[in-house]
Amino acid sequence: MSEKQKYIDFEAYERVAEPHKRERVSAWRTAIGLQDVDGLRVSDYLKEIAVKHIEGDITIDEVREQLQSYYVNKTTHDADDAEKEEADRVAANITKLLNEKTFSLTPLEFLNIHRHLFEGVFKHAGEIRPYDISKREWVLQGDTVVYGRAADIHEALKYDIQTERDFSYKGLTTDEIISHVVDFVTLLWQNHPFREGNTRTTAVFVIKYLRSCGFNVNNELFADNSWYFRNALVRANYSNPQKGIQPDKSFLVKFFRNLLLGENNELKNRYMLTGYKDDENDTHTSTHTSTHTSSIDIQPSSENVTRLVLAIGKEEMSVKSMMEAVGLKNRPNFMDYSLTPAIREGFVCMKYPANPHHPRQRYLLTVKGLMLLDGNNS
Repeated sequence: MSEKQKYIDFEAYERVAEPHKRERVSAWRTAIGLQDVDGLRVSDYLKEIAVKHIEGDITIDEVREQLQSYYVNKTTHDADDAEKEEADRVAANITKLLNEKTFSLTPLEFLNIHRHLFEGVFKHAGEIRPYDISKREWVLQGDTVVYGRAADIHEALKYDIQTERDFSYKGLTTDEIISHVVDFVTLLWQNHPFREGNTRTTAVFVIKYLRSCGFNVNNELFADNSWYFRNALVRANYSNPQKGIQPDKSFLVKFFRNLLLGENNELKNRYMLTGYKDDENDTHTSTHTSTHTSSIDIQPSSENVTRLVLAIGKEEMSVKSMMEAVGLKNRPNFMDYSLTPAIREGFVCMKYPANPHHPRQRYLLTVKGLMLLDGNNS
């Protein structure tokens, strides 16, 4: 089942299913989509039992039990089994949490969401990281956000969440509400309290919090734009005075205006890439129509291909280097969804095409790839 087929199926459910089924569909769609934050894809088995849950044939706890049994008893093993198991189990756990109505705006709730999402996946589920971290970001061209100090995380979480508890939205304009939500989520994510799974935890926490405030949250936006959400958080927290770069929350504002107001601002990852230069008349709004390419049809089939082209630039790169540049860790998924289509569509080529397994094999852009690169940088 392809990603496209999967979403067509979900949309069909949302059109014709009973309200309780639509709620389950919405939760699953969001839960599966959020795995893309870390370049993970769920298994076909997960999709099969998700449908059983949507139909009411099994409970969400039975879904989790069947996943546990499936991976324990699996007789054939693939290279990406560990990543698939993480994606499957976390997706099921997210679905369970999104279908629950309970929520409390406390640091303990934030920690518990991480524990519930990653229990049995990470040994450190629900635990604050004991060391400082940095992460190379594609959208920052290899630079990192300055994350919260490990020693200060607990107090920072307490302060940020207590400040939000004390805040009143009464009398605010719509723009002021959106601005405040963006500020809160930006600070919350910048703490990055966990070793892994911060963005997925933040997304679930934010969805449940906004619902508890009475907002009508469009979950599908997280499902379809989870990588954009993460990159927007990165840009909202990143500054580099030497390069004249200041934190830019405008991308996150567009995301939340779509999420809460149903607007249709265009959400494209390439616009957030540091150093990206755009046509001065291009406003990146819902009326945006430019393809950022030449008049020749060189539009790639997916954002993954565009991301890879921008990452390679004018360099020659190994598979490992390309995966690091785009921030992915799952090699089979990278090959299936990024490199293979980029080669098939004529954007990328091998340095040694006659010997695919050459020990010094590197990949570079074709003329078509360079045209796409120039179109995105012009």
